[in-house]
Amino acid sequence: MSYEQHFGLKGQPFAIAPDPRYFYESEQHMGALIRVQHAIDYAKGLTVVIGDIGLGKTFLSRKILDNLQVEENKYEVALLIVIHHEITAGWLLKRICIQLGVEAPAENKSGLISQICRQLIHIDEAGKKAVILIDEAHMLQTREIYEELRGLLNIEKSSHKLLNIVLFGPPELETFMQLDPALVSRTGLKVRLRPFDQSSSIGYIAHRLKVAGSTGEIFTPDACKAVFEYSKGIPRIINTVCDNALLESYIQKKEKIGTGIIEQVAADLGLSKEQK
Repeated sequence: MSYEQHFGLKGQPFAIAPDPRYFYESEQHMGALIRVQHAIDYAKGLTVVIGDIGLGKTFLSRKILDNLQVEENKYEVALLIVIHHEITAGWLLKRICIQLGVEAPAENKSGLISQICRQLIHIDEAGKKAVILIDEAHMLQTREIYEELRGLLNIEKSSHKLLNIVLFGPPELETFMQLDPALVSRTGLKVRLRPFDQSSSIGYIAHRLKVAGSTGEIFTPDACKAVFEYSKGIPRIINTVCDNALLESYIQKKEKIGTGIIEQVAADLGLSKEQK
């Protein structure tokens, strides 16, 4: 038996993988979603989503991707995930070229830029908006890369830009973007994510349990409050604490999770409450 079976769940409610079904419509995340959607629909060009580690940037990027893909007649959208900081401007341009649907990307930057320009015109003539989402954008760490992004944002018709770029990253992304101040000045929208407050944290826990099939109370109200206090409202840490608490309660054959389990798990994870 697994803890899912023990608690009557259909899946792991606090898995780290960004499953869109578990997207919690908190006030700030829905606000971010609406703002980014607005920036795309009104061709603002560059949108930047900033948030510390664990606040849900990746989850938000996947939700935006899913929302746009549903309306495939309106958007040509792609998500790029940058996994290391040694990439070149040429590599990035080639990936964008491929994601926009160019079948045989050129081998040099000027050729790639020409292909992207033609493809953006083609997408626009088809009545669609081109959108490139870039997660872990703080891995873009050279001035040349930001200059090329600025160049792509300059591709426009008389009435609107032909490409929307949305960058997701931690606060240091803003530092790297300063390598090209002209790009920073073209930022059409900046969104900042912050930790949940207590109410949103408790709602987040309840939402994920419900999506996973919970029909009763698993975490007591005091346990939920303790999760907030130890996690400080950071969704990723909430997930870690709650997942460990479910496992520990299953091992101890408990039907409900109280503050004792949360304190035990928090101690094992090296977490402490905010000092008052």
